[in-house]
Amino acid sequence: MSTTATTVTTPPPARLVLGPMLFNRPPATLHDLYARIADETDIDVVHLGEVVCAKRMPFIDPHLPAIIDRLRRAGKQVVISTLALVQGARETALVRDLTASDDWLIEANDMSAIHGLSGRPHVVGPHVNVYNPASLACLAALGAVRVCLPAELPMAGIAALAAARGAVAIEVQVFGRAPLAISARCYHARAHGLHKDGCRYVCGQDPDGMPVDTVDGQPFLAVNGLQTLSHGCLELSGWIDDLRTAGVTGFRLSPHSVDMVAVAGIYRAVIDGRMAGSDAAASIRPLLGEMPPINGFLAGGAGMAWHPRAE
Repeated sequence: MSTTATTVTTPPPARLVLGPMLFNRPPATLHDLYARIADETDIDVVHLGEVVCAKRMPFIDPHLPAIIDRLRRAGKQVVISTLALVQGARETALVRDLTASDDWLIEANDMSAIHGLSGRPHVVGPHVNVYNPASLACLAALGAVRVCLPAELPMAGIAALAAARGAVAIEVQVFGRAPLAISARCYHARAHGLHKDGCRYVCGQDPDGMPVDTVDGQPFLAVNGLQTLSHGCLELSGWIDDLRTAGVTGFRLSPHSVDMVAVAGIYRAVIDGRMAGSDAAASIRPLLGEMPPINGFLAGGAGMAWHPRAE
């Protein structure tokens, strides 16, 4: 009889995460969305807070306590996300006040927030460039417990970072338009002939961002206020098993105007092993509307491409 012990490796638990709302939505729409997320989904973690434009905060912040209470009563962990681009004294003070609070687990989306959170547990968002193990180790030493990697990373890069993760949980955005850049200028306002300071909140007219075409009329990007996004929708349901094998434990859905309850249900089924990735990709495609699915970054090529591997 052999005395050699058999080591059984149990994969770490996977968590389904709803990222922060990046788009300008009316409070009533947000209440409806998060009520459905609370009551109808198995999402584990929900991010709230304004990431793109501080001018939106006065309209949303008064509603956050009720939304947070609803989500917490449903058993969701709530994380507050900070601005991705901090400009001026007022926004600096907003981030300083937020990061000084011990009431929440906070996601830092720029280095000023990380400075404020240094020494205590926090999350690092995808707007912070983490492209190598040295950066990951530095953030871990400052207190990061979870890092959502930038959307541009290929599978090999994600695997290298996951292998070097230590005690830090690695998260990847698997659904939604990819956040590519953010600017001090508001392209959305300029496109409507308005100044940033008098924007009339025109970004609210485009619930998933304003389409941007190339000069020869080909769909290319989307603009959301200060932010530039991909035109296509990241759709990585077919890669969940690969990402889990690599050591990724967090799978982020970026909320859009599509049926997010249905999207969450499909991803939950894939994560739990109740649905094949190829079946999930076929089920999600009809939900995307005019947004084509993309997965090119993960394959190490052009981000706007779709590789049929998952079909």
